[in-house]
Amino acid sequence: MSIEDPVSRTFAALADPTRRSILERLAGGELGVVELARGTALTQPAITKHLRVLEQAGLVSRSRAGQRRPARLRTDGLAAADAWMQRAREEWTARLDRLESHLANWNSPPHAEEDPDA
Repeated sequence: MSIEDPVSRTFAALADPTRRSILERLAGGELGVVELARGTALTQPAITKHLRVLEQAGLVSRSRAGQRRPARLRTDGLAAADAWMQRAREEWTARLDRLESHLANWNSPPHAEEDPDA
């Protein structure tokens, strides 16, 4: 399945706990496949597949240093997802504020109507 939308690609990549773990490890600096596989039950080909998904989502970049292809975290790859979440946060904050206002008005005692003959 090919996902074209950058936000969907980012969320799809982040949906997997293994890929999130890889990103957390890369936050400490660049690592190669061998280093990423060390201490896990994952094989090097499995790590490579996860890195490919992260790379396609723009969350990781890889370079070449001889035989080694270190991966590094690309925080700018989170920009589209962050912008989407910010818009959603603003929309839901506004909706909840309107609900709170509505409920406050609904729960307040009715105003006494003035007697026009008084």
